[in-house]
Amino acid sequence: MSTHFEMNNILFLDIETVPQYEHWNDVPEETQHLFELKTQYQRKDEFTPKQFYERAGIWAEFGKIICISVGYFVEVENNYQLRVTSFAGENEKHLLLDFKELLNVHFNKKKHLLCAHNGKEFDFPFIARRMLINGIQLPEKLNLFGKKPWEVPHLDTMELWKFGDYKHYTSLSLLTHIFGIPSPKQDIDGSEVASVYYQDKDIPRIIRYCENDTIAVAQLLLKFNNLPILEKKNILQVSLQLENS
Repeated sequence: MSTHFEMNNILFLDIETVPQYEHWNDVPEETQHLFELKTQYQRKDEFTPKQFYERAGIWAEFGKIICISVGYFVEVENNYQLRVTSFAGENEKHLLLDFKELLNVHFNKKKHLLCAHNGKEFDFPFIARRMLINGIQLPEKLNLFGKKPWEVPHLDTMELWKFGDYKHYTSLSLLTHIFGIPSPKQDIDGSEVASVYYQDKDIPRIIRYCENDTIAVAQLLLKFNNLPILEKKNILQVSLQLENS
């Protein structure tokens, strides 16, 4: 496989999301009813809406973003270096605005692409929807209105691995395993993010988890291009950007 893209024109990213409310009883009554309708197919008769609410973070209508981690390649002495940083915290609108500024200032040219694992089904639309809900005008890289499929500036490592097999789902953990990339799931997994956020209130732990996924996506694209993965010394995790105000 060869994607024929310049690595330093790609912004790799991953997001972490949680339900908008910690407890079902805090959810407004009308929202509870709409959540019940939205999830009826997934729940069937196995779960009540209350029991199912812990999964609300996967829907932009009932969840919120608490972390966006990004990574990009730079060339240093003829070698790639991956620089990673995060926008995270309790104030979703602030972190979305900071992410939008990054896109508008540093990744606003036609050559620039966004890349995530399952990004086309989850990360990219989730960010766009939450921006609109927060009253933020979409940056060009997320505004797909009127674009033809080949004009969409998005890469998806899961889609690349499908090779046209639209029924084939492969997790990031499995791909990193078979390609010999260090596992991003060394601490927590996605099912634990909400409890770490609401109960432990440990946002730095979530940031580390999100950044590890972002690094794994970048390493995976290197392997897709038959390039060696980066050594740890060539991965620079710069200062965290927390938005709590």
